[in-house]
Amino acid sequence: MAERRIVLLGKTGVGKSALANTIFGERVFKTSGSSNSETNECQSETSEVHGRKVTIIDTPGLFDTNKCEDDLKSEIANCVTLSAPGVHTFVIVLRVERFTQQENDVISKIKESFSKEALKYAVIIFTHGDQLEDQKIEDFVKENHYLRDLVEECGGRCHLIDNRYWNKERNNEEVKKLLNTIDKMIEQNNGDMYTNEMLKQVQSMLEKEEDLIRVSSKNMSEEEIKKEAKRRVSDRIKKVAGISTGVLLGALLGIPMMVGRALRLFKSIVNQVMEEIKLIQEKDVSRDKSKPKANEDVISVFASGAGL
Repeated sequence: MAERRIVLLGKTGVGKSALANTIFGERVFKTSGSSNSETNECQSETSEVHGRKVTIIDTPGLFDTNKCEDDLKSEIANCVTLSAPGVHTFVIVLRVERFTQQENDVISKIKESFSKEALKYAVIIFTHGDQLEDQKIEDFVKENHYLRDLVEECGGRCHLIDNRYWNKERNNEEVKKLLNTIDKMIEQNNGDMYTNEMLKQVQSMLEKEEDLIRVSSKNMSEEEIKKEAKRRVSDRIKKVAGISTGVLLGALLGIPMMVGRALRLFKSIVNQVMEEIKLIQEKDVSRDKSKPKANEDVISVFASGAGL
């Protein structure tokens, strides 16, 4: 079964979580009917959709212009960890509405954050499709040059969903079209998912963290180990001195300078984990040496019992 890892991106209140539920055909992600998003942290869920194993990473408003730096950094770190070693598509979620300067600023921020390589894996989805009434989505896009330019940079890939008023059948057809667009896009990218050196480094960090958990916690299942490793790596990234939200988001989306900076800063995490593994292994060796060997114990007991 083909696997598809999808990251939903967009400002708060555009309907990312509701879109995720529409794709899955069931309520898995928390939603809100207002512009105050229910999504305060990244959430990742997996389900089978139209013959594909689909993982959706729902994010809070990473492109919001009024969010606290610390909160943003925390959630981008979570998104980076959940996205490793790569993703099949970034879905940029926008709402059908009258575009004010604030919406145009968000689009500008999205364009600045994405590398050309990441845009090859991007699809735009407009929510609240009922607002178009009889207007075609193509005509709506043409009305705003910010939108028009973004859609063009995403290879013209855009879809329309309505999470509230359209019936399930109509949305289901749109979900099929979206997944077919993603399949075709992956084909055009030589069958590869999107990745970069920073995401590969994070995957390596996750694997080393899993090794550390295995040697220190003997009774955890593999699923528990992987979940705990993601939590720990995300926490380590948040604590790295000198790493900003701009660096993290830019590195996730492939801006070369940001990828390089993140790699340099992440070296300290790798070294720290390796040092912790080494210390645990040394303690285990020391403990084993201090224990009497089983055969020696048996011989000792036998000898004392025999009066030797």
